[in-house]
Amino acid sequence: MHGLGEGRRHVFHGRIVLSKVPLKIAISTEHPHTAAIRSGEIEIEGVEPEFIVTKPQIGAFRRMVRDLEFDVCEIAPTTYIIARAYGKPFKALPIFVVRRFHHSGLLVRPDAGITSPKDLEGKQCGVRAYSVTTGVWTRQVLIDEFGVDNNKITWWVDDEEHVQELQLPANVKHVPAGDSLADMMARGDIIAGFDGAAGIGRTGAPTGGWQEVETNYPDLFPNAVELEAEYYARTKVYPMHGTIVVKDSVLEQHPWIAKSLNDAFTKAKDQWLEKMHSGEDSSGVAKKYKALTEIVGPDPLPYGIEENRATIEALEKTAYDQGLIPSRMTMDELFVDPLKAPSFA
Repeated sequence: MHGLGEGRRHVFHGRIVLSKVPLKIAISTEHPHTAAIRSGEIEIEGVEPEFIVTKPQIGAFRRMVRDLEFDVCEIAPTTYIIARAYGKPFKALPIFVVRRFHHSGLLVRPDAGITSPKDLEGKQCGVRAYSVTTGVWTRQVLIDEFGVDNNKITWWVDDEEHVQELQLPANVKHVPAGDSLADMMARGDIIAGFDGAAGIGRTGAPTGGWQEVETNYPDLFPNAVELEAEYYARTKVYPMHGTIVVKDSVLEQHPWIAKSLNDAFTKAKDQWLEKMHSGEDSSGVAKKYKALTEIVGPDPLPYGIEENRATIEALEKTAYDQGLIPSRMTMDELFVDPLKAPSFA
């Protein structure tokens, strides 16, 4: 018998040889740029993967931070930063499999009289959970770009925080049992809420009872794309999601796994980018990232610490500023640099 993450061994010409390390890996099935890894077309050198499918992937975030269920997991970066701040034994690689800007996605009731971000002060707004990365990034925009006093907004949440140790600010309130953000928005009890899984576009918890809800409200920023392009040109901050984390015990025993994962994810992404740019892939995901290249350049999914330094530092700072982590954290505390990791031998 061998433990998970211990590597199978066999005898070859009288010496013990390390063979592939079995790892439980939970990544979303929705990314075309990781499909070749999940299918086995691109191997993770030295690794025998067992892919665990969780729908929605948000459910895997919770299972990772609470139960350490997986060896490698795709989780939201804010969830990760909070988890790491509270001592959870896994560490991130600078592999971000979801990217988008966040000037769009905060929906407002058209009868609420919201004509500028500052109008949100003194109002009631909704987000699935306060640490949802979409909400954190949008609040960063509201605070840093538009001078909004986030403490003057009451944020209603209708789900649990993934990291149970998180102490929420006083301006966060829980929706009563049996109610939902979607219903509160429809009634006018809240005047703004995040679309999709981040807020009013669903009801129920990601571990069960999850249902999508139709939303038909205008965006706070009708010119979001223009604002996002200017924001990126000035700050080089390109909000990330879908961060790959690895258990500390795996990295300690097999430090080369950081490089093997990075190599596989990079190869899979590069192959897919060729299909995106050529038009071979014309899916909705491809169209989304093709549009983002107009703002960020030919690689809309940049991996690596240096390529993402401004973005990582912005998220860490805003997590602290928004009261989500108790103290500032360094790059070395948060990320393993796979370019400095050894190779599989």
